[in-house]
Amino acid sequence: MTEATAVRTGAAVAISGLHKGFGEVRAVDGVDLLISPGEVVALLGPNGAGKSTTVDMMLGLTRPDRGSVSIFGRAPRAAVSAGVIGAMPQSGSLLEDATVAETVGLIAALHRAPLPVATALERAGVADLADRRCTRLSGGQKQRVRFALALVSDPDLLVLDEPTVAMDVETRREFWRSMREYTSGGRTVLFATHYLEEAEEYADRVVLMRSGRVVADGSVAQVRAAVSGRTLRAVVPGVRRSVVAGLPGVRGAETRGEQVSLTCSDSDAALRALLAAFPDAHDIEISALGLEDAFLALTGEDA
Repeated sequence: MTEATAVRTGAAVAISGLHKGFGEVRAVDGVDLLISPGEVVALLGPNGAGKSTTVDMMLGLTRPDRGSVSIFGRAPRAAVSAGVIGAMPQSGSLLEDATVAETVGLIAALHRAPLPVATALERAGVADLADRRCTRLSGGQKQRVRFALALVSDPDLLVLDEPTVAMDVETRREFWRSMREYTSGGRTVLFATHYLEEAEEYADRVVLMRSGRVVADGSVAQVRAAVSGRTLRAVVPGVRRSVVAGLPGVRGAETRGEQVSLTCSDSDAALRALLAAFPDAHDIEISALGLEDAFLALTGEDA
């Protein structure tokens, strides 16, 4: 897709036929992706799926072997220079001898129309740390400062790599509250995470990658629907895994003591067979597969 096409379609991110290899390894193998302005998109996949390489090409840090990337109709490096895109890496050194405010101010000075430093600190939830030296920050506080660094250019697209690593539960909630406020004005967010519950709760859309390719793309409900079946859970006295794994309609079985979890292609047939084999089974629950189940099914070795 050309930049002109991206402008016409109004895409925040337009990726077409993207390929990148390192020796014999195909890190990204033909990725096509369109992200509209205002979308919050979760990029998921196991280690080695190609997520980081794709993000690096979006940020202009790596050149693709083939294909194109456009950010609001601009080439990645031009978008970064213009402050259109902001990035929050999972790790990265901060200036240890500088205060939080000085560090954010230094990055603000690199942009043409940045946010006031105080505003960036407030939005990132670190205004109370403005005068603290970066060497005295906890891991979670450093992540929030990196968030302020990404925000200070006032970008239209924010790219986050594992943004809540090292944050405690309360800090994580505050972070996502800040993100909701940020996106309420129509801003676009792409975030990579290993916390599937974050993708399930905060993303408008989920993109699953495996072996350098997109294997699923849609809302959480649509990705779940890509993997048919249900989960049957029960307490089964005297259970034997070899027996429940072989029941009709069962694709997979896990047992822990008397607790049984069955992944079913036909939960009705599985339940009837379970009760026939183990009439004392109780506390039975049947539920649709969650995002984690879909993730494992679509990105696992047997996918």
